[in-house]
Amino acid sequence: MSEALKLVNVSKHYKDFSLKQVNLSLPTGCIMGFIGENGAGKTTTIKLILDLIKRDEGSISVLGKDNLTGLKSMKENIGVVMEDCFFPENLTAENVSRILRGIYSTWNEDRFNFYLGQFSISAKKPIKDYSKGMKMKLSIAAALSHDSKLLILDEPTNGLDPVIRDEILDVFLEFIQDESHSIFISSHIISDLEKVCDYISFIHKGSIVFSESKDELLDSYGILKCSEKDLHSIDSKVVIGYRKNHFGVEALVLKNMIRGNFLVERTSIEEIMLFYTNRSKEKQLEFKQ
Repeated sequence: MSEALKLVNVSKHYKDFSLKQVNLSLPTGCIMGFIGENGAGKTTTIKLILDLIKRDEGSISVLGKDNLTGLKSMKENIGVVMEDCFFPENLTAENVSRILRGIYSTWNEDRFNFYLGQFSISAKKPIKDYSKGMKMKLSIAAALSHDSKLLILDEPTNGLDPVIRDEILDVFLEFIQDESHSIFISSHIISDLEKVCDYISFIHKGSIVFSESKDELLDSYGILKCSEKDLHSIDSKVVIGYRKNHFGVEALVLKNMIRGNFLVERTSIEEIMLFYTNRSKEKQLEFKQ
């Protein structure tokens, strides 16, 4: 299977933060969700992919080409939506279309106008009068209106109400029906990613914790509810993290490795991320080794 995006041992060092040995691989025809708390390194990773900042180590290939030398030749094939709209606010959507027609040889004005209608965006209203959600929808419409093979999206549903978010997700799912198309999407709205993603990559404090198939993640992990005494009896290697409550303990566990008469409930991507994020803050129990 070919790869739309591949990062190998990518590092970037700042005075107060380091992105450390990041490895990611997005197969062509798939959607990868990129998750992590604020400051974990998501936007830094995206900027490295787009060569907006220079990596210190490692390699990045985009649509099969090194991103340091190949991005210019691939501009027609990469649609980018960042968290902030970068179109000048005195422009209208009509102006945006006219400008992008001169930048992209594959610019499709009919498609752009279709998305303006679908997203209820006025073609003649100045962008400065748009809400944050409307600006995001304009950026998405632009990204979808040239010959994009790879969408790179940083918080594309941020600021949108649930109905519009679902509409946007449906557009992404329609885009991915073409097996040559792929999406790399960063979002804090984990439930959106769980609906559409084939793969989930989780970054924490500059390091990748896991990058796996969504289905395999949900099949591997579960929530165990038990007493603290019962938790002591479980091999520590099986327990990812835990939290106490009035009724005992909830623990994220590798459910296929649990031995004994325990009930393990289905979990979610958001729960998995929260347990991984918080486990270093929790008081450690004395597990059986």
